[in-house]
Amino acid sequence: MPELPEVETVRRGLQPAMEGRRIVDAEVRRVDLRRPFPEHMAERLRGQRVLRLHRRAKYILVDLGSRETLLIHLGMSGRLLVDMANQAHFHDDRAPDRRHDHVVLRMETGTQVTFNDARRFGLMDLVATERAEAHPLLAGLGPEPFGNAFDESYLVHALSQRRSPIKTALLDQRTIAGLGNIYACEVLHRAGLDPTRRADRIAAGRIAGLVPIIRAVLQEAIDAGGSSLRDHRQTNGELGYFQHAFQAYGREGEPCRTPGCDGAIRRIVQSGRSTFYCGKCQR
Repeated sequence: MPELPEVETVRRGLQPAMEGRRIVDAEVRRVDLRRPFPEHMAERLRGQRVLRLHRRAKYILVDLGSRETLLIHLGMSGRLLVDMANQAHFHDDRAPDRRHDHVVLRMETGTQVTFNDARRFGLMDLVATERAEAHPLLAGLGPEPFGNAFDESYLVHALSQRRSPIKTALLDQRTIAGLGNIYACEVLHRAGLDPTRRADRIAAGRIAGLVPIIRAVLQEAIDAGGSSLRDHRQTNGELGYFQHAFQAYGREGEPCRTPGCDGAIRRIVQSGRSTFYCGKCQR
């Protein structure tokens, strides 16, 4: 499932194509994905100007002139594709199957924005913009990793009563919005923290030290266009490249890349998810 860097990469790809532009036509080709589309969705989108595109955790929000906001979640395999007007198309073995183009938005510039989702775990919803933050999918989320509310004192306090393993605690979206499995593994490896350690038993200084590491890892991933393991593509179809910089995730049995460490990356399962870490330098 796309995590914060992948979603932010998609948002940035959509912004020049959509922000400030009018949706001249909208086509909804099925009644649902993970959940039903909102009633009369095509009619409510048609003719509306896009005022702003922003992100909350792993969701993209599109504020419209109608004072409604289009809420988008990519799910497991969802892609938002931007086809520019008069753009030449060439055969690409990685190109999505266009039979799974479920929602098509045509902008006033001639650009087409398509939501393609082969496995149909994504979703779209429409909500009044003034109530968007109260949407059930957003209301319980924690602070954004790059926001002012996410700082050392916040994280120390948030984790001080958590008896769960630190990896599990970091994945709780009520604690940090948008941090997912891949980047939690990378953060803990860079911090030298054992993912199985109970959060409330880790010294406050080490917890505080996670804040700049979380921000650095996420920013590096955004700069690289995210991580393309299976489904993630940028809006122009290009792959992300951060997977080539992984220090832990997906590297089971390979040598640890921490300078001076002769350990190897292990894989365990925590809360149904794979965790990759070095048992020698992560303590």
